[in-house]
Amino acid sequence: MKGPAVRLGGTAGRLCEAPAVVKKIVPPHDRRLPRRMALSGRGPLTATTYAVTLDGAARFRDAKQVRSYLGLVPREHSSGEKQHRGRISKAGNSRARSLLVEAAWALLRWKTPKTQGLHEWATRIAARRGRATAVVALARKLAGILFALWRDGTEFDPGHRLAAAGS
Repeated sequence: MKGPAVRLGGTAGRLCEAPAVVKKIVPPHDRRLPRRMALSGRGPLTATTYAVTLDGAARFRDAKQVRSYLGLVPREHSSGEKQHRGRISKAGNSRARSLLVEAAWALLRWKTPKTQGLHEWATRIAARRGRATAVVALARKLAGILFALWRDGTEFDPGHRLAAAGS
């Protein structure tokens, strides 16, 4: 295996081998991984797949581009004055997208003090639009937050206005 550009697709599906593969891919001195893991809800596999898929935060101008790259934005079928947004576009890496959705399910099911703001935000959406829509919205928000943590080299702050307000 050479560096983080190794494909996780087939091996990651086998749960018993995944931790060993992640340890081989991620250098032990990489301090960014715990930062990404702190929020992801799924651990090193989600964080590593996210990092390998994006291949560097400098490639993207903002979190909106990351969410679009991962296929977590709604399709748009608009004409004239009528705007219609459909299901998510599902562009990009399906493995990274599915792991972010799984992490969102975990955050929605198990509220912790660190993720309370995100949990409450997703719960309000679930009451209006349904749990599946809320989970995809939370996965989209996770992708943006993880990108910001990676780009800025910071830790997740649950008191940050965007994380707390859930906007």
